[in-house]
Amino acid sequence: MKIVVVGGTGLIGSQVVALLRDQGHDAVAAAPSTGVDTLTGEGLDEALKGADVVVDVSNSPSFDTEPALDFFTRSARNLFAAEKEAGVRHHVALSIVGVDQVPGYGYYEAKVAQENAVCGSGVPYSIVRATQFFEFVAPVMNMSTQDGEVRLPSTRLRPIASADVAAAVAEAAQGEPSNGIRNIAGPEVHRLDRLGELTLAAKPDGRTVVTDETAGLFAGMPDVLTGDGTAHLASTRYEEWVKRN
Repeated sequence: MKIVVVGGTGLIGSQVVALLRDQGHDAVAAAPSTGVDTLTGEGLDEALKGADVVVDVSNSPSFDTEPALDFFTRSARNLFAAEKEAGVRHHVALSIVGVDQVPGYGYYEAKVAQENAVCGSGVPYSIVRATQFFEFVAPVMNMSTQDGEVRLPSTRLRPIASADVAAAVAEAAQGEPSNGIRNIAGPEVHRLDRLGELTLAAKPDGRTVVTDETAGLFAGMPDVLTGDGTAHLASTRYEEWVKRN
């Protein structure tokens, strides 16, 4: 199949492209750096010519409400118009576990708007919702560091390796549209402050973790980021992953 991966040069997208090519598919990485811009529509028609499947793992450059909402809704409009023109028969979107259960968090509301656009597009679809990636822990820690202290809340997460997310997305792209949502998560529930401690135990850098329920992006989050009993659990454990990486 010809499978166009929007956001195909990023953390998840580059791995999805590699996996699909390994399976013998014509996987095309679509991103501004390859001449495809979903915000303006530039290059979309040409990239989607002959495409069987479109995978959207693109991300907003901003976590603020208005820019994120504009990115996801405008991209969706342009993308689905091009998909219908090209006769694409399956759209796969990557979203976030619990995204519709976090009121007042603008980025999540923007992702919900994206999901709604997918469901209402008229193109058969599959949505893969993942928990937070292992690779996000270190940047979250850096954003929350003050005077050698990493201030993190005790918010519960069930993080997942990006490689496991990419595998699930690639699997969905090669299957039939589910016209529904599949949740995927890592094997273990951790408190965010504990993830910080595990990270510094593997790679000490002089910082210490301080539990602060008001600090950072995940402060005050409801307990919905771990998934439920329906979530497919990947096998990669954070403690093993952080030692290897």
